[in-house]
Amino acid sequence: MKDYYATLGLQKGASKEEVKKAFRQMAAKYHPDKKTGDEERYKEITEAYAVLGDEKKKAEYDTYGHSFGGQGGGGFGGFNAHDFASGFGGQGFEFDLNDIFQNFGFGGGQRQTQRGRDVSIDINLNFEESIFGVTRRVLVTKNNSCSYCNGKGAKKGTATESCSTCGGQGKIRENRQSIMGSFTTVRECSACYGTGQIPKEKCPHCVGVGVLRTEEEITIKVPPGIQNGEVIRMTGRGEALPHGGQPGDMYIKVHVEPHKTIRREGSTLNTKLPVKLTDALLGATYKVETLDGPVSIKIPSGITHGELIRIKDKGVPMDRGRGDFMVKVSIETPKKLSRKAQKLIEELREEGI
Repeated sequence: MKDYYATLGLQKGASKEEVKKAFRQMAAKYHPDKKTGDEERYKEITEAYAVLGDEKKKAEYDTYGHSFGGQGGGGFGGFNAHDFASGFGGQGFEFDLNDIFQNFGFGGGQRQTQRGRDVSIDINLNFEESIFGVTRRVLVTKNNSCSYCNGKGAKKGTATESCSTCGGQGKIRENRQSIMGSFTTVRECSACYGTGQIPKEKCPHCVGVGVLRTEEEITIKVPPGIQNGEVIRMTGRGEALPHGGQPGDMYIKVHVEPHKTIRREGSTLNTKLPVKLTDALLGATYKVETLDGPVSIKIPSGITHGELIRIKDKGVPMDRGRGDFMVKVSIETPKKLSRKAQKLIEELREEGI
């Protein structure tokens, strides 16, 4: 006995919506007109859907293991494409491929869901620009809405008329014969790009398409604190679609050049400060180079190697205030000593220091 649930990749007792969804997915994959098509497999899934997609037959199948609706009353052995088609009004199927298969690469999306291509570019920032933010202007060549006809495709001062190819519907219906019977596929009209209207006189600049490939200056506002590898999305700044469709987005990937002496950890900036041994012992005042300029800090006497000194509000800008700037002390030990210095250190040793 055939397991129709297994045929559709479902658990027994799956809901009507689950059955419908599974059938649409598998029909999109195994339809004979597709590269991945498999006629035998397609017959199996349509047979399964003919039972599980009908509430009465599904109830019989769930109870008895078969449906009494087929010919001969012995399971579904009498299934044929004509009977299946008749269950949908006797006129065969009408599949709007823009609707059913839009998520499976079979027919494309509906006009209202179509959008222009996204555009990706890269920009380089120095370390300071990434911390404080910057405004950049870049030239990008892409498909833009025609400025002469405002993307309508019609010559200025002229009107549009109903598309003769699709009769103003914006869609083309095509009948196909298959093992399932008669199929009506629906696709977007390529003459009017799904709008149902075409210009009486075409715009001489874009030849009626509504888009032109031109160079556009884009202003990019890089926010403070952006990190290497992050992406900025500019909605609607990608490529335009013919006849005023929704434009795509622009994605800007940021590359940050490292700083020579400062590194970042979240909202904190870090640097190392070489300190003389005597200054570490006795204390001193040093100047530290921050991104805001030099800042004087006090080195307390007796500071140890690797100890951190915090400078407040000199780190990465945040929603509220700024992070800290951390200075890591690196005590320098002299490699060579003069006789006088050696003698003094020996005296310190004698004192237990």
